[in-house]
Amino acid sequence: MYAEERQQAIADLLSQRGRLSVNELADRFMVTTETVRRDLSTLERAGIVRRVHGGAIPAASLSVLELAVSERDLTHGERKDRVASAAVEFLPRAGGSLLLDAGTTTARLAGLLPLDVSFTVFTNAVPIASRLAGRGNVELHLLPGRVRRTTQAAVGEETVAALDRIRADIAFVGTNGLSLSHGLSTPDQSEAAAKHAMVCSAQRVVVLTDSSKIGHESTVRFADLSQIDVIITDDGISAEDQKSLTDIDIEVVVA
Repeated sequence: MYAEERQQAIADLLSQRGRLSVNELADRFMVTTETVRRDLSTLERAGIVRRVHGGAIPAASLSVLELAVSERDLTHGERKDRVASAAVEFLPRAGGSLLLDAGTTTARLAGLLPLDVSFTVFTNAVPIASRLAGRGNVELHLLPGRVRRTTQAAVGEETVAALDRIRADIAFVGTNGLSLSHGLSTPDQSEAAAKHAMVCSAQRVVVLTDSSKIGHESTVRFADLSQIDVIITDDGISAEDQKSLTDIDIEVVVA
């Protein structure tokens, strides 16, 4: 069993049982306790579980958990961890206001926010809000709107209107596709409208994407590449794509 398959199975089992110990999981999957702890750390960074003494529990309600443990979240998990870690370097050093888009990589970034810096965070993502709600150094604003079941993201006219009133220091945005000809894109019209409003509401825009999205185009464009300041991706990006992006004055960070 590959690591991502085992992590998926652990998340499914936790959703059924509610709480499991490290020793139970090690016995069940015939791996060492150290391997289980690494798996739980990966799942915790993704906002799927919460580590407790000797084991783990689900991080949120069942509906949020079902989203988080989907194949969408665990695919390219190691790459997304690297991208999120690299994004920490772009956080305002003295604190400030952040827009965190819904997505699996932005959820990982939320879990990496430093504890010794104060941030004002606006997000339309229920899993991210759940993750940050108890943080003493975060002033959290959950954007209004209709919550899509498939992504747990608030979308719609209320979401766009709320974003129109915000001017954040930096937005961290995910995407389903990124190409020179079509810009940043996503399959859903309402998600695209929310993402577009988020891009327009920040002084600086940082896109977090694993390299599998580069060169891919989804149905609805939500931003032109001219609106993007930084793209953080993994080392799967081709030299040709990296040069094409830097040639149009986008900073490309390879994690």
